[in-house]
Amino acid sequence: MTKEEIKKEIEGGQACLGIEFGSTRIKAVLIDSVAEPIAGGAFDWENSLVDGIWTYSLEEIHTGISTAFAEMKKDVETKYGVKLTKLKSLGISAMMHGYLAFDKDGKLLVPFRTWRNTITAAASKELSDLFNYPIPERWSIAHLYQAVLNKEEHVPSVAFFTTLAGYVHWVLTGQKVLGVGDASGMFPIDAATGDYNKNFIEKFNGLVAKYSFPWKLENLLPKVLPAGTEAGRLTKEGAAWLDKDGTLESGILLAPPEGDAGTGMTATNSVAERTGNVSAGTSVFAMIVLEKPLSKAYNGLIDIVSTPDGKPAAMAHANNCTGEYDKWIKLFGEAAELLGAKFSKGELYDKLLGASISADRDAGGLLPYNYISGESMTGFSEGRPLFVREQNAKFNVANFMLSQLYTALGALRTGMDILFDKEQVKIDRLTGHGGFFKTQGVGLPIMAAAMHTAVSALSTAGEGGPWGMALLAAYAADKQGLSLSEWLNKNAFASAKAETVEPKKEDVEGFNTFFARYTKALPVEKAAVECLK
Repeated sequence: MTKEEIKKEIEGGQACLGIEFGSTRIKAVLIDSVAEPIAGGAFDWENSLVDGIWTYSLEEIHTGISTAFAEMKKDVETKYGVKLTKLKSLGISAMMHGYLAFDKDGKLLVPFRTWRNTITAAASKELSDLFNYPIPERWSIAHLYQAVLNKEEHVPSVAFFTTLAGYVHWVLTGQKVLGVGDASGMFPIDAATGDYNKNFIEKFNGLVAKYSFPWKLENLLPKVLPAGTEAGRLTKEGAAWLDKDGTLESGILLAPPEGDAGTGMTATNSVAERTGNVSAGTSVFAMIVLEKPLSKAYNGLIDIVSTPDGKPAAMAHANNCTGEYDKWIKLFGEAAELLGAKFSKGELYDKLLGASISADRDAGGLLPYNYISGESMTGFSEGRPLFVREQNAKFNVANFMLSQLYTALGALRTGMDILFDKEQVKIDRLTGHGGFFKTQGVGLPIMAAAMHTAVSALSTAGEGGPWGMALLAAYAADKQGLSLSEWLNKNAFASAKAETVEPKKEDVEGFNTFFARYTKALPVEKAAVECLK
């Protein structure tokens, strides 16, 4: 579209907005009627470890979204010379799972417990056994039941609990709802009904009956909505909360709030069976839309979640991905400054990560662990970032950076081995998105080696989840009588450009050598956790 055409769409309230709360960045992406990103804004934030709990405050949530929205509005005015006051539709997405619990008056009962917390092992195991269905530690129901097991004072007062996206949507619209994808990370979804599994709800209520709580689980959960459903309208209070300037009109249609898994599937056109995507940033997860159910629960290591339109998908999730090498690159930048050289963040990433291309394919015998937090996939409730090597290892920048990239995928590979080797899950297409893929020629071949399958990246991969949420907002505003997959193929991906990388034999062998070393030395990481308190 031309600049003038985009301007007219903005003035006419035809643009759609997606806002996503990531682990380190809140990002707003505005799209036009042909699904192209036309403006954006962002706010960087960081979770805090408070009394042993990874959390963000409600104040940080508000500051973050209002700042990202303000930056997006500023971008619109700078590019098109027009003020943004109305939208066709809006959608909120966020990192999934976690625990935001409120009383009957809407008061937050305990600080937000994010997906990053690995404090619910007992609840996860007991519920997985009760349902014969995987309930990972991150899931909201695991957090609620762990609070029950811990006999926490707030539990009898819970009147509603939800995810981060569900909370923000509630503030904006007054509606206690969730998209089916995000809801599937709170409590299991019945694929036949597209709603919470009623049999499991009955089992849970029976499990906690002895505590005589004044609630039933079904009354605490947000209502489940599929993609394409109107999920409420922006209230005057919600508009004022979102827009610092107070010029955004109320009444805007909102799509069902989604999780970052669902927006990742949408942004990579991976909502049909035998398609998959891998999202790699602060955390990393791979989603495969299933043809048939898995044979067993695997102790909660594999999540069964839903696409935004309700199809079951298997998710292998690792808490840690790029966070540790982000810190190393920052350190190298500080070292450069001490020597009188200053480089932009983009230059540092491109040069340092790009150095890995010339590395020994097994990373020269170097072994880091990127466990900033615990890692359920490999059995860690806490993490300690660690780097070890043998004396004769080939210690140079290229090998060091490759080892950091490899370890970013170590826990993910552990989970994918379950799907590929034990369940024989088949995929026709695996699409990557997220910060891991930003450096040209680096992320794709490494991911292909780790997954031992071809991996593609779309030209829109850099937009990621917020763009996916904007697409879901556009779909909710005008489904055109199409399924989500049909709508995406027609409206967003008809002319999409993709880069596909086939795994090279030497890269696969190199990663496998590193991965064997990584798996064998996990007791070293365990010792670090035990000894560094």
